[in-house]
Parts: sequence; structure tokens; C-alpha cells
Amino acid sequence: MTAIAPVLVFGWGNPSRGDDALGPLFVEAIEALALPGVECLTDFQLQVEHALDLAGRRRVLFVDASVDAAAPYTVEALTPARDATFSSHAMSPRAVLQAWADLGNPLPEEVKLLAIRGESFELGDGLTPGAKEHLQQAIGFVEKWLRAVALG
Repeated sequence: MTAIAPVLVFGWGNPSRGDDALGPLFVEAIEALALPGVECLTDFQLQVEHALDLAGRRRVLFVDASVDAAAPYTVEALTPARDATFSSHAMSPRAVLQAWADLGNPLPEEVKLLAIRGESFELGDGLTPGAKEHLQQAIGFVEKWLRAVALG
């Protein structure tokens, strides 16, 4: 049986919809670093089943594209919350945390949302130049953070 990595980086988005690809592209870049103790996952959207991916984690970083985030990205600490997405097919990270907590499970020590600023989410578009720059800055920031938490 494989040990569960203490750090999970989970990005979501649709690679066919322009800057919505930021989450999956971010996760690909972090996975390429092959950092010990870090597991990377991607999907098109968050669903209740993803609560099970929190098992055994000390730290979780959710990553998504956002038109509302300040450029180049924002990072916020997350706590569980039952929100309007709780019963939908696409959940928020807070709702996923709430589902995990509702099962009586302990929450990870640290859970953050990295929202990378995107501009265009049209079907068939590629990344905008601004989103490419924001992605690179976010990767640099998180790589430093991941290396620091791996040593701590």
C-alpha cells in the first residue's frame, strides 16, 4: 500500500476554455517538480467525492482560475462551509471541506485556495498572455511554499 502524501495540490478547470485551464496547468507544473510528500490531482470541477482525497493530508492547496482574483493571484485560508454549491454537481472548496468534516473526519492543519487571475474563458481559446504570466508567478510562489513546508 502506498503512503498518502501529506500535501495535496488539487487544481480544476476546463483546458478547452481559455484561461480556465490555469488550474490543471498549474498542477502539471507542480507535479513536474516531483517534490517529495506532494500529491497532485486535477479534475474539471470539484465534486463531493473529492472530500475523500483529503484523507491523511496535513496541507491542501486548492487551485482554480478566477476573474475576481486580484492579479496575478490571491491566496486565502479556507474553512469548511455549507454554501449554495453543497448540493450541486460542482462544489466549492469550502463545501468539499464541509463534506469531509460532516463525515466526522479531522480537517487538515492548513487548507488554502490559490485563485489565479484569468481573463478569457471562451471555448477553444488558448491562455491569454496575462494568464500565462500570472501562472508563472503563482508557480514560483507555491514552489517556495511547498519547499518550506517540506522542510518544516
